Amino acid sequence: MKRLTTYMTSVCLTLLMLASCQLDEQVYSSIYTANFYKTGADAQAAITAAYDPIADLYSGPAAVLVSDFSGDQTYPRVAVSRNTLTLFTYDVNYTAQRTAGRLFESPQQIWISCYDGIEKANWVIEKVPGANMDAARKKEIIGEAFFLRAFYHWMATKNFGEVIVKTKSSDVQANAYVPKSAIADVYKQIYQDLDSAVAKLPTHTASLVKGRPSKEAALALYAKAALYNQDWATSLSKAQAVMTNPYLMLMPNVKDIYDVTKEDVARVENIFAFESESNASVSGSTSSRSHQMVGLCGPAGSNGPAYGLTTFGSFFAYQSFFNSFDPDDKRRTLLDTTYIDKTGKTVSQKSITPITKSGVLVKKYMDPISTTGCTNNIPILRMADVYLIAAEAEAHLNGPTTAAYDYADAVRNRAGLGDLTAGLSQQDFIDAVLQERSWEFFAEGDRWYDLTRTDKFMTVIPLAVSDYYPVRTPQPKNKYFPIPQDELNANTLLTQNDPWK
Repeated sequence: MKRLTTYMTSVCLTLLMLASCQLDEQVYSSIYTANFYKTGADAQAAITAAYDPIADLYSGPAAVLVSDFSGDQTYPRVAVSRNTLTLFTYDVNYTAQRTAGRLFESPQQIWISCYDGIEKANWVIEKVPGANMDAARKKEIIGEAFFLRAFYHWMATKNFGEVIVKTKSSDVQANAYVPKSAIADVYKQIYQDLDSAVAKLPTHTASLVKGRPSKEAALALYAKAALYNQDWATSLSKAQAVMTNPYLMLMPNVKDIYDVTKEDVARVENIFAFESESNASVSGSTSSRSHQMVGLCGPAGSNGPAYGLTTFGSFFAYQSFFNSFDPDDKRRTLLDTTYIDKTGKTVSQKSITPITKSGVLVKKYMDPISTTGCTNNIPILRMADVYLIAAEAEAHLNGPTTAAYDYADAVRNRAGLGDLTAGLSQQDFIDAVLQERSWEFFAEGDRWYDLTRTDKFMTVIPLAVSDYYPVRTPQPKNKYFPIPQDELNANTLLTQNDPWK
């Protein structure tokens, strides 16, 4: 007892002495905004952080799977609740994905990544103008931040409809909690940010640092966002502005876009992409880490060496989609109904996967050479998109003019097809362009949004079935995904979109 009393007395005296002292501490373990954003290195670190949510979107890769598994081109093998998007059985809690530990493949990941990116871009826009650094690079960094903020807002609104427009960093609580805005106001902000990006970003040339956006990337995003906003005149003018760049063009061979050994050459078409590289290879870009598309698309058991060293057989195209291609269409060669296994034997279609005898493999993400993950790029904006955006916008404005045909035929001719049928009505021409988009951009996370922005998903999706998914019944509310319940709980100013209340 005496020992215990002596020990307690000693502790009490120590505490009393500490309490009587005034401590002057400088915290070195945290970075405060008042002491950051002072130098070029600070600014570079800040913009690099603003790119990282793109890696979160495309590594998982929710940015591709959310659209593709909802659409009429590709579908998943049932594994750990991956079929909720295909069957439209998700809820506001994204319960199945959460239970299976797959939120990174869900719309919830899109929300999280978008607002993470918006927050980081806001800090760059607010603080980097005061940094002591090279003026030219400072201008570019601020332009990149405006581009990223526009991209993240656009990604959010095309998935959720009415979303939060956030243009101030969360330096105080009042700026952290913001209500959602009307879709028109979201696009107004996207336009403003892209105007700033266009004015500050460099022209797209061969010397552009991989993974960073150019002026033409901002214009291409502007054209696509305006298309979604049904602002045909703006969409057309921005697409046409991209086409004035002599460096950018359609690659002669469509398969080269996806060839992991030709990525540098492919940048003449890939205006902006998720660059799956190591952080050490590029300072401040989308270049961040690997992605899952190689593993998902290749045969199960890593049995097709041409597809990748590690593949799972989890991602297939519908037979009906494969059948929709003209046999002469070179883009159909990016799909296959057989493959060569490890022994050199040809595996027939009925043996591609045990889930169906009609499995069709997607070949856009083949990577037979990488030993440390997948290093092939995932296209986000490319010249074929710009041409088809221009064709659709021109047709909405002026009907199926010669110019509209020329834009669409450029993409068709590259694919080895003849020109579109002459004399189409305005609606038939627009429908033909949408179909062209389906053939051109499958497995790139695009199709579902084409169906929802044109309100065709309710009629198209029920026809996209197979023996594995014989019934698919989307509802009108599925046009947009529900805002995650976690976000509603955290932000009392945020309300759920009406169809999901």
